[in-house]
Amino acid sequence: MSKIKEFFENEEKRTFLFLFLSAFALLISFLHIVNFKIDIAWVAIILCGFPIVKGAIEGLITEFDIKADVLVAIALVASILIGETFAAGEVAFIMTLGALLEEHTVAKARAGIEKLVNLTPRTARIVRDGIESIIPAEEVKVLDILRVLPGETIAVDGLIISGQTSINQAVMTGESMPVDKGVGDEVFSGTVNQFGAFDMKSTKVDEDSSLKRMIKLVESADASKAKIVGMADKWATWIVVIALVSAAGTWFVTGEIIRAVTILVVFCPCALVLATPTAIMAGIGNATKHGILVREGDALERLASVKRIAFDKTGTLTYGKPDVVAIESFNENINSEKLLEVTASAELRSEHPLGKSIVSHFKTTSKSIPEDPQRFELIAGRGVKSIINDDTIFAGNAELLAESSIEIPNKISDKALSYIKEGCTVIYVAVNSQTSGFIVLSDTLRKDSKSMIKKLSSINVESILLTGDNPKAASHIAKNVGIINVHSECLPEDKLSVIEEYQNNNEMICMIGDGINDAPALKKAYVGIAMGGVGSDIAVDAADIALVSDDIKALPHLLSLSQKTMNTIKWNLSLSMLLNFTAIILAMTGILNPILGALVHNLGSVAVIINSALLLNFKSE
Repeated sequence: MSKIKEFFENEEKRTFLFLFLSAFALLISFLHIVNFKIDIAWVAIILCGFPIVKGAIEGLITEFDIKADVLVAIALVASILIGETFAAGEVAFIMTLGALLEEHTVAKARAGIEKLVNLTPRTARIVRDGIESIIPAEEVKVLDILRVLPGETIAVDGLIISGQTSINQAVMTGESMPVDKGVGDEVFSGTVNQFGAFDMKSTKVDEDSSLKRMIKLVESADASKAKIVGMADKWATWIVVIALVSAAGTWFVTGEIIRAVTILVVFCPCALVLATPTAIMAGIGNATKHGILVREGDALERLASVKRIAFDKTGTLTYGKPDVVAIESFNENINSEKLLEVTASAELRSEHPLGKSIVSHFKTTSKSIPEDPQRFELIAGRGVKSIINDDTIFAGNAELLAESSIEIPNKISDKALSYIKEGCTVIYVAVNSQTSGFIVLSDTLRKDSKSMIKKLSSINVESILLTGDNPKAASHIAKNVGIINVHSECLPEDKLSVIEEYQNNNEMICMIGDGINDAPALKKAYVGIAMGGVGSDIAVDAADIALVSDDIKALPHLLSLSQKTMNTIKWNLSLSMLLNFTAIILAMTGILNPILGALVHNLGSVAVIINSALLLNFKSE
């Protein structure tokens, strides 16, 4: 019994059952397979028609809201009154089927805000009068002194007053590489301390902290995104007025109520209701074949009017992880291969992403295994110091070598500067207090990024770069892919502001990103597209569309598909209205009776479905 109760409480399952029973009943009624005392088409009227009439009455009484179901309800009642039960059941079935299709295409977005809330630190390590204690994060006050240990999440915004470390700021900036921090540097709530312990002075707490502000941005952006109303409901008032005037006028002139009822039946907006959802369903099916998951049914409609696309950099245009792109040796006794081997051995025990990338690169380019250092020391915010075969190896930034009294010759620093200007990260390597060279790491561009941007430009879609990375790295990537409009060092609210500025000028924009920090912008944008493979769950939940396999070369096809879908919808609407008005003329002249009228106007529904189905095999040029 409990399972039966659970089944009927599930509206979708209940509707499927009612449609199945109604279709079966209408088939028996039409073919006269079994003779019952009453027309079995009443099954369709009760199961499918009653909810329509009930909804129309409630809408009129509570909100005076005239939707398409008002005309349907009138046609149902009129058909029943003159004894045309099959026509009434058929119309009820078609309209219920259309509503179910629409519910399937217009999916409910999952906000993902709960996941953002779960990122909020619950506790903080506070230092008062030299005593360290753990308190709830919401009790931290401005100017309190907090201590953050390696691996801990920073509870509030603040300034480092002692110690040095590397911070993973991906939650705020989306950048994969940790940022070195020292005394006087700002740190943000929700970011993760990776290596060194430090003390900080809180500056923004509770609702003013960066993470809490980002949660608010996601909520407000979600609330402001407009939803597209179904065409049938948008035109419902005029449809109802035209149908009633036509029916009343025909009854008055001819004196035949059956003609009036036929007009109401043929004017039922079945094809109109099916025009949009069937096209969108077919468009979604086409997108799925290209590895694109359309999470919001009306996203394709919105995407068709987009003329600008804003891209996040890391994980979107790039792969989102550092890789070795150059090795420069300035030591006659150590070639570039040996320099890589020495550095890989020095970094072997490092947990830093840059160190791991160097080790990984060595393993993929060499058959040998890096030698395990006899001694290893991680210097937070600087690099590593290792002893290998009695040689002392330093690998890290310029500050590491300076603090170790190791000079970097001008020819090395000048060469390194050329890479730094391109947004790369340079790891200097010193062997026995002599700078021997450096290894260059950079986030590498996806192989399809440049061609994809070029294709978007060919269909008059402008590309914009919004990134939390520094201006040099942002400009380097933008130049390589052919993007002119660049916004760097963007926090979540900065990305949202840029998008809001465009849309306030009625320039609808699409945002593509992969990180938690992109969630507010994905919500605010007219259309949000997330990288489903590497992207965070929160980014995917905030988006309307997800690229399941992170295949960005599918974007031009997606835009062409959205435009083709809108053209199909317009053809569907035109076809359905033309057929309806033709049927009205035939009904006025008495050529059509209610049953024939229902069959003729349902031909429009079939035509709409066939036209929409053509989208399944659409291929962009």
